Amino acid sequence: MFPVTPTKLNFLGVVWLVATTGCATTLVPSTAPDAWDRMSQILARIQPPKFPDRDFKVTEFGAIADGTNDCTAAFAKAIAACNEAGGGRVVVPPGTYLSGAIHLRSQVNLHLAKGATIKFSTDPKKFLPLVFSRDVAEMMNYSPFVYAFEQHDIAITGDGTLDGQASKGVWWSWVNKEKSGKSGEALDAMGDKELPIAQRVMGEGHFIRPNFVEPVRCKNVLIEGITVTDSPMWILHPLYSTNVTIRGVTVISHGKNNDGCDPDSCKDVLIKDCTFDTGDDCIAVKAGKGHDGRRVNIPTEDVVIQGCRFKDGHGGVTMGSETSGGIRNVFAEDCHFDSTDLDQALRFKSNRARGGFIRDVYIRNSTIKTARFGINMTLNYGANGPKDGNFPPVVRDIDIRDCVFENVLKQAVVISGADAEAQITDVTIANCTFPELKTPNTITNAARIHFIDNKTAKAK
Repeated sequence: MFPVTPTKLNFLGVVWLVATTGCATTLVPSTAPDAWDRMSQILARIQPPKFPDRDFKVTEFGAIADGTNDCTAAFAKAIAACNEAGGGRVVVPPGTYLSGAIHLRSQVNLHLAKGATIKFSTDPKKFLPLVFSRDVAEMMNYSPFVYAFEQHDIAITGDGTLDGQASKGVWWSWVNKEKSGKSGEALDAMGDKELPIAQRVMGEGHFIRPNFVEPVRCKNVLIEGITVTDSPMWILHPLYSTNVTIRGVTVISHGKNNDGCDPDSCKDVLIKDCTFDTGDDCIAVKAGKGHDGRRVNIPTEDVVIQGCRFKDGHGGVTMGSETSGGIRNVFAEDCHFDSTDLDQALRFKSNRARGGFIRDVYIRNSTIKTARFGINMTLNYGANGPKDGNFPPVVRDIDIRDCVFENVLKQAVVISGADAEAQITDVTIANCTFPELKTPNTITNAARIHFIDNKTAKAK
């Protein structure tokens, strides 16, 4: 038997709690095979950019690989020359290079050779002037360490390392300063009032940390092969971008809010063969927060996650918590989750203040070797709980199948809607193997939750 405990049955619909094999299949015919055909169509559209066979070595533009000389100007000159010539590679040879913000331009591939490390300055002034970005709302803030705005055909590739040095400077200490100074609350209020973006000036004196790699409103983006470590905030953050490939990347960063990869209001995104070892969610699909997210109203859609490995983190494959613009058509397969410090392998989160939707999410053929929770869906996320907003999120049409949960330390499945108005509905968990646990599954404020042909096995 696969135990399920309904702690609260709603009165608007029926919660189906199926532990046997035969009857559930008559209740909900599987549409998953047809849905996975859509993934092939998405992958056919996602094509990494190509670049002319032309190299520009940063050392020929004044960069010195000693880790102490400031190479910011040299990177800017090399990128400008590459762009003006019609594109190619800006090559970072082996060695250690110190830099401030690096801004990519169209048709430029920033290529880090094996043995090359770019260490980013610990001085916040090296990330001025302010640029357009998004946190709890759109704003003008410190530049992300590697940034591109409204560019096309850009890449960061190679076997080298981007080292943010965030733990060595001020960035991680700003977590408490941001809270005490209420910078995030002030920005949230600006978004609620729809203050013009040019007037939402953060930067000096506000302590909102920049993200690490952020292409904004870009088309045809490739991030491949590199290692990224020690980030101030979110690590890989494509925002309002289309045709994004993130492949073979290793992310190791354990600071506060150190999400590994956050496609945010993006379309056609492939995240493949990456390793995430992070201080927050490993992959978190996002679409804006609260009123400002609803104003922008751009969903994240058509995302494919394949062959990734998840180590430490709050969530492995995560939807939310920023859901205001909506999340749909997300496919994840052949992934591996393994850490006693991975809190939730498959995580879905929002609340009544965030609104929006999460729908048409399909996950299959993955192994959860170790995690505290197997599947956790909640609409009561964060300080703004179910009673603190008038925008009930819609979470529906989630299909999880053919996954093996070997060692779940706390609870296999938790599905928690906010209330009768904001339920989680139409979830199928099929052909999965779960360990025997003393704590049964919990289903609250949910409808049409289907367990089909699942098995139990002793934890490994």
